[in-house]
Amino acid sequence: MPSEEEVEVSSESVAGSSGTNKRPLVITLAVIGVIVLILGVLWFTGTAPAFLNVGSHVKAASGHHLYRGIAAVVVGLAALAGAFVMNKK
Repeated sequence: MPSEEEVEVSSESVAGSSGTNKRPLVITLAVIGVIVLILGVLWFTGTAPAFLNVGSHVKAASGHHLYRGIAAVVVGLAALAGAFVMNKK
């Protein structure tokens, strides 16, 4: 039977190092989330730059790329939610 000294396990090094490894991921997710939300707003308003509309099937002047805007907003919110959750842990 092992003694009490052998049974004790310290988790201080694990808890201390996990916070520093998450920070770049949190920052990256937050930046991506903000950029994609801005792109979603640009698509909704119809003022997205031409290079973002490459390969688009909508050629009319009134096409606001509703689906691309919705997808961008959903992805942006998911990235921001992921950054929030990672920052809370």
